[in-house]
Amino acid sequence: MSKNTHQRGRDARTGRIIPVSEAQRRPSTTVVETYKTGKKGPKN
Repeated sequence: MSKNTHQRGRDARTGRIIPVSEAQRRPSTTVVETYKTGKKGPKN
């Protein structure tokens, strides 16, 4: 059984999706989001 959540990074200034590794490197200007996934991909 696989996990039903994934993470993605988001730049807080521009709103663009960035790699999680880059978001963890710049914590003051980024957010790491956790979102639910289903069998066919993200639900949001």
